[in-house]
This record gives sequence, structure tokens and C-alpha cells, in this order.
Amino acid sequence: MVFSSLLFIFGFLPIFLGLYYMTPVRWRNITALVGSCFFYAWGAPQFIFVLCVSSIIDYVLSRIIHKTHRKKVFLIISLVLNIGLLGYFKYANFFVGEFNDLLGLFGFTGAHWTYIALPIGISFFTFQKISYLVDVYRGTTTPARNVFDFLLYVVLFPQLIAGPIVRYHDVAEQLKTRVHSLEKIFEGIYRFCVGLGKKVLIANVMGSVADSIFDLTGSPDMTLSFAWVGIIAYALQIYFDFAGYSDMAIGLGKMMGFDFLENFNAPYISQTITEFWRRWHISLSQFMREYIYIPLGGNRVSSRRTYINMLIIFFISGLWHGAAWTFIVWGVYHGIFICIDKMFWGSISKKLPKIINIGITFFIVLVGWIFFRSETFAQAGYYLQAMFSLASSTTDVLWVDVIGNRGWLVFALGLFFSFIPGFKLYEWVVGKLKTSQQGFFRICIKACTAGLLLALSVLSLANASFNPFIYFRF
Repeated sequence: MVFSSLLFIFGFLPIFLGLYYMTPVRWRNITALVGSCFFYAWGAPQFIFVLCVSSIIDYVLSRIIHKTHRKKVFLIISLVLNIGLLGYFKYANFFVGEFNDLLGLFGFTGAHWTYIALPIGISFFTFQKISYLVDVYRGTTTPARNVFDFLLYVVLFPQLIAGPIVRYHDVAEQLKTRVHSLEKIFEGIYRFCVGLGKKVLIANVMGSVADSIFDLTGSPDMTLSFAWVGIIAYALQIYFDFAGYSDMAIGLGKMMGFDFLENFNAPYISQTITEFWRRWHISLSQFMREYIYIPLGGNRVSSRRTYINMLIIFFISGLWHGAAWTFIVWGVYHGIFICIDKMFWGSISKKLPKIINIGITFFIVLVGWIFFRSETFAQAGYYLQAMFSLASSTTDVLWVDVIGNRGWLVFALGLFFSFIPGFKLYEWVVGKLKTSQQGFFRICIKACTAGLLLALSVLSLANASFNPFIYFRF
């Protein structure tokens, strides 16, 4: 069950919220827990047991870590269990396949292996549990007051499947008591509808365009113009898909009284790759920094070691995104440009016009997305060749067959909404709306916007079958 489905919007969500608000306040955590388990079991019934049992074990270990003098020993045990579980489900197929291919090169028969299915959202909830265990070890937070609170923290359905990665100390008090109000529910509905519009009205359309063009990779029909439009369409798809999901998660949280931190902040207006990672998937960047980069020494070590730490972080980030060499290359690619920023580009970019910096950074990000989107290095190579080839083509494929009039309109809107936050006019308008004393006027604008986006999204969902979430497979 995905947020951008009619079943969720008109089935699960109203029933769940009705039951949630009919439940006495002191029992609402239990209602939320049961509803979240049902939500996860709907899409992955065979894995709900793995999720709950592993979470209970983590809760027990956290209590031991908090009380024992041998904290590090039990922290290591907990990390081995969590990383081992993630490694088995997410990377076993990849490493066994690579091992069998290596054996094949020497004429040996590969090991027999039964393909392992991937639990939905395992990358997200594993990192979330690790952050909790490390925070307990550091004394940043105390263990959850009971196992039900901890289970709710892990399986709370708005952020369970695709983030954002919520740190326990950010919601610890909210698990005990939180504000339920009409204002918060309204803000949650508005935020959910904005995210739904991003996903359904922009990401889905751009995804269809990107898939159509990537399918031409390696064929004579792939032209330079197709290649550029295709990768920009994919950049718009992955941004509005993931940012839309995060908006919906934040909105659903507000409907239940929770406040989650932001996960995206107009990443395509970044002037350096370093800034891009402060704006893109913020919760993952914070996790990598706090729980891996700083323990490795961060920037408190020599310059050489700092660069190595950065490359390690982005190697892990690439591997976290997917069990494929293309993801690893994508991660290291970004790590290299982060190092370049620190070496010299960060200071040079300050002397250049903002629009030049944005253009250069967006170009670097686009090239990286090719590896992220491609299934093989061969496909990535062919696509890069098409992007920079000036050879003429006699393709019979027409623009209207690949994109269509609606595709061009959404393409333009996607670019507009991606880059408009970089202009002063946008900042001025947003500032005026935030400081406006006409509260009723703001409410009316938000209500009309939410209603329009919801209506258009529902109409689109009723007539379309293309509705994947990119980050569900992570």
C-alpha cells in the first residue's frame, strides 16, 4: 500500500484516523502501533515478524547498554545484528552473484543460491534503530520508557517505508505526549496534498518520460536532445518522487500530532555539491555525519584522512542506496566532488555568479543520476556517449511519441518549481505570506490549494497505472 493510491487515500487513512481520534488519548500510541503494523503487513506480511522481533531485541539491548558498564560490548552486538540483518536481506544476492561470476571466469560452477526477497524499507528502519542504539550508548537519550513506545518509533507508518530517518531524541517527548489540534490536522492535510501533487502530477509523468528515453539507450534512436531531456526528466522524477513522499510523511505525522524534521530543501538550487547534500535527503546526510563521519574522525584529523573519511561516507551512501556497482560509483562520484569542494572549489565558487554555480552543480548532479538510474555500466556508458555526441541522427522516433504535450507542460513546471526557490522574488513572497496578519486569507489559500491538488491527483490516479515510489526498493 502506497500513500499515492486510492486505497490508502479513501480506505486506510480515513479509517485509521477515525479510530485514532476515537481512542482515548492515553491509548492512542497503541492504536497507532496496531495501525502501523497492519499498514506494513499489507505490503509485506512475511516480514512483519522480522521487523517486530528485531525491534524488540534492539529495545532489550538498549536497556542493557544503558545500565551495564560494558556498554561497548553490547553496542557492538546490537550493531552486528542490525547490519547483519541488513546485509543478509539487501546484499546477499549481490555478493553471491558477484562470487559466482568470479568463479565462472575460472571455469568453476557457482554456488547454488535461492534469491532472497527484500523487506520494504529495511534500509530506513535499520539506520533509524542504529541511531537510537548509538544515542543510548552516548547518553544522548535514555531508552524508551516501554517496548510499545519503541516499537511505535520504529514502525510508525508515515516514515517506516521511505523515511525520513527519524532520530529517537527528536520524537522521544512526542511519544509520551503531543499536541492534537484542528490547526495541526489542517496543516497535515495541506502538506500531504502538496506531497501527493508532487508525486502524482509531476514525478509520475516525468518517470514515464525518463523510462521511455532510457529504453532507447544504445539504439540509433537515442539522440543528444533525447538524452538531455531524459536525464533531466529523471532528475525531476526522483526529486519530486522522494520529496513528495517526505511531504506526505510529514503531513501524516502532523495529523497524528507528530512533528518530523524536514528532509528536502530545494536541492537543485545548490551552488556546490557540499550544499546539495545539505539540502538533499537531509536525514540521511545527518545520519552519515553523526554516526559514521564524526566517529571516523571527521575533519579533526589530517587533510588526507579527512578526504578518505569523506570517500568512505559516500561509498557507504552509494551501497546503502542499492546492491549494485552503479550505486557505489554514484556514491564515490559525489564523494570526489565533496573533496574537490573542500580542496579548492568551495572558495572559487564564492567568486562566481550564483546562476553559474547552480548550473555547474546541477550538471554534476545530472551526470551522477545517469549511474544511479542505469542498471549496468554499459547502459551508463551508452547514455553518456549520447549526451555528449554531436553526431547527427536519422531517428524515426518523434518527440510527441516519447513525451507528448502533457509531458512538456509537466517538464516545464518541474523545472520551474525546482529552481524558483533560488530567486529573490520567491523568498519575498514566502516571507510576506508567513508574516501576513490575514490568517483567514492564508487558510483559504491553503485549503483551495490542497483541494485542487487532491482532486487533480485523484483524477490522475484513476486513469493511470504508473505509480511506483523510487525509494521503496531501498
